[in-house]
Amino acid sequence: MGYVEAAGIGHVLPDGRALLTEASLRVGEGVKAALVGANGTGKTTLLRLIAGDETPQTGTVTRVGGVGVMRQFIGSVRDSSTVQDFLVGLSPVPIPQAWQTLQDAELAMMEHDDEPTQLSYAHAIAEWGEAGGYDAEVLWDTVTVAALGVPYESCKYRELTTLSGGEQKRLALELLLRGRDEVLLLDEPDNYLDVPGKRWLEQRLRETPKTVLFVSHDRELLAVVADRVVTVEGGTTWVHGGGFASYHEARTHRHDRMAELRRRWEEEHARLKDLVNTLKIQSRISEVMAQKYRVQARRLERFEDEGPPPDKPEDQQVAMRLRGGRTGVRAVVCEGLELTGLMQPFDAEIFYGERIGVLGANGAGKSHFLRLLGGDEVKHSGGWKLGARVVPGLFAQTHAHPAWMGRSLVDLLWEGEGGRSGVDRGRAMGALRRYGLSQQGDQRFGSLSGGQQARFQILLLELSGATLLLLDEPTDNLDVLSAESLEEALETFDGTVLAVTHDRWFARSFDRFLVFGGDGRVYESTEPVFDETRVARPR
Repeated sequence: MGYVEAAGIGHVLPDGRALLTEASLRVGEGVKAALVGANGTGKTTLLRLIAGDETPQTGTVTRVGGVGVMRQFIGSVRDSSTVQDFLVGLSPVPIPQAWQTLQDAELAMMEHDDEPTQLSYAHAIAEWGEAGGYDAEVLWDTVTVAALGVPYESCKYRELTTLSGGEQKRLALELLLRGRDEVLLLDEPDNYLDVPGKRWLEQRLRETPKTVLFVSHDRELLAVVADRVVTVEGGTTWVHGGGFASYHEARTHRHDRMAELRRRWEEEHARLKDLVNTLKIQSRISEVMAQKYRVQARRLERFEDEGPPPDKPEDQQVAMRLRGGRTGVRAVVCEGLELTGLMQPFDAEIFYGERIGVLGANGAGKSHFLRLLGGDEVKHSGGWKLGARVVPGLFAQTHAHPAWMGRSLVDLLWEGEGGRSGVDRGRAMGALRRYGLSQQGDQRFGSLSGGQQARFQILLLELSGATLLLLDEPTDNLDVLSAESLEEALETFDGTVLAVTHDRWFARSFDRFLVFGGDGRVYESTEPVFDETRVARPR
């Protein structure tokens, strides 16, 4: 068994803003603790500090036992890495180094088949075995069969880009939950998982004896799994010892108590200042009063040096204004449409003003369908068309925008893109303020948290004038407040919405559903269908 502890953690951002000050927590053996807080408050940074990816600027971190880490953007890998590379990177520390040594030795053997090279190769093989490499390969085979339905040898060279976000996530979770690490740090492990996958995750987290600290915004998963809730807000942390069901009441009580203590401090401060000022005047005519004045002045000085108690953190304000516009009655028409290798041909009509939820198992083609309607090149047969005055706006599930990564938000808004006009710095900052991003205006897009990137994408949809919103898992990275703000904005949006989602709460707001069945059929439903299981089809 293992545990992790952080004490007095402080972290200052490159622009000088303090992200964390005196953040402390302890996750004991076998505990399942949720790490919650608004987007951008430092949850991912705190996980990175606990994992050892970064060194705390102040404070200490204690880790007992092996630590397995799932980072936030697993599920959105879009480089040329393979399943093999992915599994090696997630394995315990000795494995990646021994693997790289073995790969280098094999490459050297291809170029120079002499005795020194052969000896180096033999040494690399021995090192691989000592590091537990062969046991790891047995585990990888178990993991790929469980997650992908195929043996390791059949898929190890397969590129991750051919896997859906949910398949990538399931692969990582299977490895970490079956591995030998005693402590797991999971950053949004439920993202990209379909509902059966979320239920599987809930069950596995409840059953595992491992110590788990996880970040999630899924209210149902938090309620089922968490027996402790660690909140990051106001630069620090506090722990609610109960589950998520009683969390909101505990947070409200804590905030009320903080506001009361702050009010009492300010009242006492005002009283002491008035007393000192009065005694200062009286000290001119009496030595007795002068002595009292000096005593009370020192008391006021000590009171001010100790400083006020922390004030109640302000809730982040997010105001989304998705406007849209009137379009033709038939917003989207599909006739015999088939995405190659993913589904059977289907017909569909989607009308102006409808809110359509797109449901189904991971890998069934839902994201490809939205990308096709958004104008991306996706292999397909059959026909589809958009109605009159329909302007599509795509929210990408994986936030995959390589061209944005090194640019600031203000710069991206100033330049404009496609049908979206650029705006000056003043208007840009005003728009960013409504989305809780004013302090990130000069930050690079690539340095934002997943939730901040999601909110920025929604802002761009607002500014683009889109009349057809194509939303691919829009609530995955959003904190609860931002998700509720999005739901309110969609209610008033004058246009049509198609949204892929596995968020059981969010799905309740849709008119009807387009379900991508596990057998390749695409059909309509008036109720959400979450129990579809993907059946392998030829790719």
